[in-house]
Order: sequence, then structure tokens, then C-alpha cells
Amino acid sequence: MTGITFTPIGTVRSPFRDPRDMPIQPVGARGVRGTVELDPAYAAGLKDLTGFSRIIVLYHFHRSEGYALEVVPFLDTTPHGVFATRAPRRPNAIGLSVLRLAAVEGATLHLDDVDILDGTPVLDIKPYVPAFDAYPDERSGWLASTSDDARTRRSDGRFC
Repeated sequence: MTGITFTPIGTVRSPFRDPRDMPIQPVGARGVRGTVELDPAYAAGLKDLTGFSRIIVLYHFHRSEGYALEVVPFLDTTPHGVFATRAPRRPNAIGLSVLRLAAVEGATLHLDDVDILDGTPVLDIKPYVPAFDAYPDERSGWLASTSDDARTRRSDGRFC
């Protein structure tokens, strides 16, 4: 396979400067405000985004180095395959957060429930569409018994 190169389209601004002790999922970041400062060259791509209450932000885990194919995730004490987790140390360090869109102001997106480190490069933004993206009756594997813990669990630096 050949390499793939992405060019960030913007940057996340959040209160989290250190990956330790930050929320591990947006559900644990209720009320945390932040922004995506989009490169002005991409501002026209925000047309009609204000009609959506949530967006999917795809980003690069820029502070994560290396990866392991088995990890002990924040919500368990047992090793799991990295692809069965949302751990940041991955072969391609890509993260995903579904965030509440509060406002669009020029090339800036004002967001709530932000669980992303300040300075994180944004790769893409997509609208969250419940009819396409929500499958509440599906299985969630080993997370079925621990997913509620994401509301209070904080990162501990194990993936820094």
C-alpha cells in the first residue's frame, strides 16, 4: 500500500491543554465549550451547516505516538484489539467526536460537549443525521457493561 496524506482544514480550540484528566468521550464533556477554527479557504463549505444540531468532527490525534494492536482502554482493565476500542494510539491516529453545534460565525464553529485536545488538527466535518447515524438497538460488544462510565471517566495519560 502507498501512504496517504491529509491536509488539515482547521484546528480545535478547547480548554484541554494536556491529554491527562480530560473527558474520554463527548458524553463526559457535557457543557464544555470549544471551537473549530476552519481555514478561511474552506468557509464556503459551511453553507447550510447551521440547520444541524450536531456535527461529526474527524481529527488527527496529533499528540499520540506509535500504536499497539492490543490496548487496555480507559473503560476496562482487560486488553482488547485496538479496532474494538476508541483508543487514540492507532495505526492511523484518527479520532471522531459527535459534537453539539451551537453556532457558525464566519469560519468558526462554536461547539458544546467538546472532548478534544486544544490545537488538534481537523481533517473533516460532516453533519450528524439521526436517520443515518443512530442505531440504538445495535450491540456494543465489551462496552455494553461499561459505556455509562464514559460520563465520568477521565483520561490518565496512558496513550500520551
